[in-house]
Amino acid sequence: MTATAANHNLQTDSFFVTGMRCGGCTNKLSLALRRLSGVDDVQISLASGEVTVVYAPALVTPPQIQETVIRTGFGTAGVAATNGHDPRPDQCG
Repeated sequence: MTATAANHNLQTDSFFVTGMRCGGCTNKLSLALRRLSGVDDVQISLASGEVTVVYAPALVTPPQIQETVIRTGFGTAGVAATNGHDPRPDQCG
């Protein structure tokens, strides 16, 4: 548990994310989400596109999590993916 989330009740939510095509994509998104204050854990299934986030709702909200997904270049909840996947071998995977 992160220091920011240690004293808060945690909640778990799952989101469906589009535009992830490789392990580099999942790593990129995981790092972006883990940087959010209040996020305790992130699990991503590339096969299903499901992203599960454990977080302190007093510190971060589902809309903020979804906004981070979108800013990172992926789609969620009816918002299309933008350019999350970078096909250059040195940038992805």
